Amino acid sequence: MNAPSSKLKILLVDDHAVVRAGYRTLLDDVPGLEIVGEADNGDLAVKMFIDTAPDVAIMDLSLPGIGGLEAIRRIVQRKHDARILAFSMHEDTVFVEQALQAGARGYITKSSAPNVLVEAVRQIAAGGMYLDPDVAQRLAFQKTRGASSPIAGLSTREFEIFCLLAEGETVSDIARRLSLSGKTVANYATQIKSKLDVSSVAEIARLAIRHGFVKV
Repeated sequence: MNAPSSKLKILLVDDHAVVRAGYRTLLDDVPGLEIVGEADNGDLAVKMFIDTAPDVAIMDLSLPGIGGLEAIRRIVQRKHDARILAFSMHEDTVFVEQALQAGARGYITKSSAPNVLVEAVRQIAAGGMYLDPDVAQRLAFQKTRGASSPIAGLSTREFEIFCLLAEGETVSDIARRLSLSGKTVANYATQIKSKLDVSSVAEIARLAIRHGFVKV
């Protein structure tokens, strides 16, 4: 009778097939790790997490469909001890705080060295937390200075809708993507404008571009 596998099961979530292939090549060479599934959008990520029960999910934040933050939130709602590593191109500390608030156990950027990804996966699988050292340093420095982005006061849901509005999505588009009613999204949009002291979606877009949340 074969002994049960002691390998850590990994789920890869990124909308770029080439990026997932790079993850797979890297992680396949690491003893004790096994890729059990891949997903290219937020909705599929939730389904694959439930189906494959990975030890760690490596999750991009910029995903089609419900997006990475909402996918993390939904997974954690279903499985409170889910271990998710956010792996994103975004280096702004607001994204880090939002990912952790949604339920991620760690955050590293795509500019991190390969060994950082492996270390993060192992640490999170063992029940710990992991922040990219550069990200952790920026967070600590920001808190020491008492500095805060105007976006920091948004909830996870508000932040995701803020980003979608800034990218030019309409209320009805966002409602379909997030499986919400148009009225609910419109209410969120009103709350976001109030919190950010802006009066239009155009001002939201300008604010997002100025702080680097949306690329032009």
